[in-house]
Amino acid sequence: MTDRLEALEDWAAGLLGQLEPASRNKLARSIGQALRRSQQQRIIAQQNPDGSKYAPRKQRNLRGKQGRVKRKVKMFQKLRTARFLKANGDRRSISVGFTARVARIARVHQFGLRDRAENSARQVQYEIREILGFTQADLDLVRDGLLDYLSQ
Repeated sequence: MTDRLEALEDWAAGLLGQLEPASRNKLARSIGQALRRSQQQRIIAQQNPDGSKYAPRKQRNLRGKQGRVKRKVKMFQKLRTARFLKANGDRRSISVGFTARVARIARVHQFGLRDRAENSARQVQYEIREILGFTQADLDLVRDGLLDYLSQ
């Protein structure tokens, strides 16, 4: 995947060098927003960039829990919102990522790190769930967005 990303970067460098800085800013913002929408759709579908499903949650013993117990709630429902998943673009780069405290939660799941679910809980090894990542469709989206912008 990194080879294809580097090839796209090399291909686009000459074209982007000919644009004015204001035009590059506008293009970067629009491509960044399109990438964010693509990532949001993949998170809604609960899929890794390679197309496989996220590892399921571990079962919890909820017998002692009072009140209503929510089941079958999709993971990362709030993380995918524009409040937490930000797209930034300037004349030199485009980035899509998480902000503030949720960035730590996303990093733990992205790389399968150890963390505590609560302050008083024991540490747990989390499964790898690639929340952010490039698919071939994302690379095509960037290429097509650049071509569309230049053809106008």
